[in-house]
Amino acid sequence: MKLTLAEPNYLKDSISIISELVNEASFKITSNAVEMVAMDPANVAMVVFKLLSSCFAEYDVKEDTSIAINLNNLKQILKRAGSSDVLTLELDKENKLKIQIKGNTTRTFSLPIIELEEKEQKVPDLSFAASIKTSTTLFNEAIEDADIVAESVVFEAEPKKLTLMAEGDLSKAKIDINDGDSTKIITEGEDKVKAKYSIEYLKKMTGGSKLSNEVSIQLNKDYPLKLEYKSVDKVMLSFILAPRVENE
Repeated sequence: MKLTLAEPNYLKDSISIISELVNEASFKITSNAVEMVAMDPANVAMVVFKLLSSCFAEYDVKEDTSIAINLNNLKQILKRAGSSDVLTLELDKENKLKIQIKGNTTRTFSLPIIELEEKEQKVPDLSFAASIKTSTTLFNEAIEDADIVAESVVFEAEPKKLTLMAEGDLSKAKIDINDGDSTKIITEGEDKVKAKYSIEYLKKMTGGSKLSNEVSIQLNKDYPLKLEYKSVDKVMLSFILAPRVENE
């Protein structure tokens, strides 16, 4: 296989975000995309990543290949690539991942392929009662606001409005995002849909705003949350986050 990216930021930013949640991951390289599905070590969050072949200047894949890599090591190498550099990924004869960064100089790195337990992660089939599309700026600000007062945040969706609520020992925060120009809210029925999630995880996931100006948020009552960031014909990065269930 030989993959060449003229816009390395799609891969660089994605790996930087994913490595906040996952240490090691297996990538499946098929004829039309580089794909990855992985759980974080605590089994609280799932990451689903797809970098489409149309994102590459050269995409030469003879057969489907799976390679497992330490993401922190990969991130450190990709950090060295500037946005105008050309990035090439190849599997060499010693079964290492060869990464070439070409700009004013040509730099070549090789990364060992690691052994991962052969446990294929399946993306769960989820059904949601509320779907929201909003600007990443609005959503990131709301998570930052909630982070000031608490470690978890309650999402409450109703027709025309998404509310985020956080409550600490003394302080409270409430952020209303209304249906309008930059936000579209679709809910099933008139009932409010409410669930609570970890802010620590959400802050890592909102890094997806590097890839897209819009985020898709899907939720249901006391149910996993799905966040999705997309750049058409280029990249898709989504997260599924388990809810925090209160012990009464």
